[in-house]
Amino acid sequence: MKLIDNWRCAWRFASVRAMSAALAIQATWLSLPDDLRERIPLWITASVTGFLLIAGLLGRLIQQTGPDGTPLR
Repeated sequence: MKLIDNWRCAWRFASVRAMSAALAIQATWLSLPDDLRERIPLWITASVTGFLLIAGLLGRLIQQTGPDGTPLR
C-alpha cells in the first residue's frame, strides 16, 4: 500500500470532507441520549449519511483543483 503523492493536502479533497462529515454525523448520533434519539427519525440520519458517502465517492472521481487552478490529486 502506498500513500498518494500529496497526502498532506488530503483535507482539501471533497471526498475527505464528505466522509468526515458522515463520520461526524454517525458519532454524534451514537452519543445522543436515548430520549433525544427517539425524537429524530432514523431514516433522516441514514439518508444524510448515505448522501454524504455517495458525495464522497463522486468526489474521488471528479478532478479537483486548488484556488490557483492546479490539480489537487
